[in-house]
Amino acid sequence: MRIVIRVIVADDEPLMRFALRTLLESQDDIVVMDEACDGAQLLERAREGRPDIVLTDLRMPGMDGIAATRTLMELPEPPAVLVLTTFDTEDGIAQALSAGATGYLLKDAPPEQVVAAVRLVASGATALAPGPAARLALSGAGRGAANRPATAPELRRRLASLNEQQREILRHLGAGLSNAGIARAMHLSEGTVKAYVSRLMSVLEVDNRTQAAILAHQGGLTGGG
Repeated sequence: MRIVIRVIVADDEPLMRFALRTLLESQDDIVVMDEACDGAQLLERAREGRPDIVLTDLRMPGMDGIAATRTLMELPEPPAVLVLTTFDTEDGIAQALSAGATGYLLKDAPPEQVVAAVRLVASGATALAPGPAARLALSGAGRGAANRPATAPELRRRLASLNEQQREILRHLGAGLSNAGIARAMHLSEGTVKAYVSRLMSVLEVDNRTQAAILAHQGGLTGGG
């Protein structure tokens, strides 16, 4: 059975909403359920429609994308959030990730990159634009006091506790692979990978895959550290 990814697009510019809807609905496996012009409208429509993914602008009048993301994460079954914005700032990246977003792209990203990011986030993977992701990992931009990027001694301690298999899984997380993608790369079952990832996050003392991916970048496991 074909799986369809259900998306809500939120942006205060009608032309951008139209462009994103046209792009996404040209794909066989993506449907745009609804649109929103600000964060408040996005929350209302997400509660009603229960999308798989929300593709939202960062800055909108009234409630912005960060505040909306934070509130979306409080829903019983929150959607994945992919932030698409004009503003290439470390602060924006840190705030979006801290609020719960699992993807961050710029509005000048190629159309195929936007489509690929939607599919990645839908699969449970992280989708970060390469430039912002690297700067976030290396700059020390925080995700809140409890979830700040690791200092050098902390990073060494966490990585030293990993075995070779866990380091390989972390490298794949840093590359943005889903559990299914890691399973294919390592010739394991998806269920086994899910259990290994859960254990890995416990060992690394992180709460989610995005934090683990940032540690992978900080530790140089993705080739860009």
